[in-house]
Amino acid sequence: MFEAAVLEILDPIDIVDLRIAVLNSEADGPPAIAIVCESLGQLDLGWIEAGDAPMAWRAAAYRMLEQTLGRVLPVFSYQDLFDEMSLYYWDGAADDEGARRGLIECHGADAEDLDGHMLPSELDERRPGWMIAANAAPPNRLPAALRRKLADLRAALEALGKLSSEAGAWYFDFEIASEYLPGIEECASLPPLTLVPFEPFARELDDVMRSGMEMGFMDIAGICPLSDAAFIEDWFASLHLGAKFLLAAQNLIRFDPPKSRSLPCPIIAPTSRRAATASS
Repeated sequence: MFEAAVLEILDPIDIVDLRIAVLNSEADGPPAIAIVCESLGQLDLGWIEAGDAPMAWRAAAYRMLEQTLGRVLPVFSYQDLFDEMSLYYWDGAADDEGARRGLIECHGADAEDLDGHMLPSELDERRPGWMIAANAAPPNRLPAALRRKLADLRAALEALGKLSSEAGAWYFDFEIASEYLPGIEECASLPPLTLVPFEPFARELDDVMRSGMEMGFMDIAGICPLSDAAFIEDWFASLHLGAKFLLAAQNLIRFDPPKSRSLPCPIIAPTSRRAATASS
């Protein structure tokens, strides 16, 4: 009965593969129910990545997914990719000058020959326009159908947020997970899913995801100990709301935007990472 009820809720979701696992505590605690993400790599972004809709529409949709999907899915964004690259290659620097210092002082690079080294501005410049928050059209410049899709996603997230997160199906706490999944501390820190497209960032994604491929990813979308059998009703309620949110995200990704009847918003091409951050 439990399995059938779970499948009925999760079956309509096909943008990501999710599995439910009932776990025993290593410390004789109550059982817990975990939501495990079995998908790996880039989330299919549909028309946002590959469509011919105006850039400003695609940027608005992407920005919404980037801001909200982490509430229920183990997913990382471009900023997470940038931060990983910065720590590994540039000693934490976010600008070219600091990155050059990091390459010289920490990696022994030749100060007179840095042409072969990636710098932050070069990484930023590879972003397609729809990944840049400053390019997103304001709501009044979007078609009504797209505004409704975005509003549905926002409303589903707000409904999920009204539940107590710590008692919900989609809440993740590393210490709690460690009690039920011994060895999880050896997993890579990055989650298995990303909103960063592989086409322009294949090399960087391979670099930052290599440890996960070797040691395992932090693939738990939520874990909820059940100290009382009555809590199962609350768990199902939150599972349903999270699934409703994912369906709203799926509907946005599968959306086929109408053709523009007016000029799209101008595309902003930031000249530096600092300018892009300020604009967004």
